[in-house]
Amino acid sequence: MRIVFCGSGWFPIVEAIERASGRTVHIREPDQSVRDAIADADVVLPSNGGVSAEAIESASRLRLIQQPAAGYDGIDLEAARARGVPVCNAPGANQEALAEAALFLLLAVARRAREATRGVLAGEIGVPVGTELANKTIVVVGAGRSGSRLARAVEALGMTVRAIRSHHSREDLLAALDGADAVSIHCPLDVRTRHLIDAEALARLAPGAILVNAARGPIVERAALEAALDAGRLRGAGLDVLWEEPWDPDDPLLERDDVVVTPHVGGSTEESFARIARIVAENIERCARGEALMHRVV
Repeated sequence: MRIVFCGSGWFPIVEAIERASGRTVHIREPDQSVRDAIADADVVLPSNGGVSAEAIESASRLRLIQQPAAGYDGIDLEAARARGVPVCNAPGANQEALAEAALFLLLAVARRAREATRGVLAGEIGVPVGTELANKTIVVVGAGRSGSRLARAVEALGMTVRAIRSHHSREDLLAALDGADAVSIHCPLDVRTRHLIDAEALARLAPGAILVNAARGPIVERAALEAALDAGRLRGAGLDVLWEEPWDPDDPLLERDDVVVTPHVGGSTEESFARIARIVAENIERCARGEALMHRVV
């Protein structure tokens, strides 16, 4: 079986999958389209590469699209369904990593980590002054695996948690955000959640609130976030995801002291990769044997 990984980066997951499966995984070349890379593939591992309808239709040997992660918003599910190609993901493998990443971003913004680092490099002492999380209120949008773990962690720090699921009504979301000191996003990206956090939602937060997004970039409306930061309504934002990947390294958002950015590594740890790799390897073997697949989306 020819297995092709389509992502840009995340190569340690490829090594983990090879160890778990005992099979070779081919990596898409940086200047190669996904369509060309998977033309003769039996199994595709999309990662953040995405798989379009055109790519699916042109891959004559394709037997399985296996996402080595939980999110599958970059895969054209209708095209896969039309071709009869199963799509599977790997849920429940990186919730600890994502919760810890969200907590890290929350703390980094609260304690003004970027400015503090600049101060060290400049030889400055005692600046900047951050804020405590204790006795503050945080809204966790998406009270699933990672959101629930974050909730337990911040409660231990003395925060009050308002948890809400993404399928709740708009009125419920706005009510939960009203006067909150922070919001952390843990829901999938779909037609309901795109721009879920917009200007109206951000305006409900308390002045000086913190936004954390380790889910998907477009869940937050970028223009609304920048406007809130520029107006000083938000203390800052902690982002593990952006609106386009790969991102532009010259994006002015990346230069702001009130924005802490990590390169979409929230769910990436040695432990989570090992768990993901076991799921992927098992499904590859099931596909080879013609058996029922785990975690099938389509």
